[in-house]
Amino acid sequence: MLLSMKSILSPSQAAEQSGFSLDTLRYYERIGLLDDIDRAPSGHRRFGDDDMEWLGVLRCLRETGMPIAQMRRYADLTRRGEATMAERLSLLAEHDKQVQERVALLQAQHNHLREKIDWYRSQIAATPHRGRTEPAR
Repeated sequence: MLLSMKSILSPSQAAEQSGFSLDTLRYYERIGLLDDIDRAPSGHRRFGDDDMEWLGVLRCLRETGMPIAQMRRYADLTRRGEATMAERLSLLAEHDKQVQERVALLQAQHNHLREKIDWYRSQIAATPHRGRTEPAR
């Protein structure tokens, strides 16, 4: 029989693996984004596999620009179980739409930046002439 090994991490190990600082982990626990973190008899927090998986979700939401208030709403809905699945889907779909809009804006800005780089390269490659002006874009 194969027993599953559950990882138990200290706060500093959890911070290192999740990419969040210790202060952020404490803050997330204080505002309700982290719930029911196990404690050792000494009172120190112990992070398990489920906690680390949840931190991965929070990292994704944060890195895609979801505001803390929406992250808290998502966490609350998740804790309330299957009855909230449609609401969670709606929240994530709206966030996805906002992420797509930001990606499109970044792509347009990236294209503009590349045009500028290409213009400068063409100017440097051309015979140097004083008095050239950059076209407005």
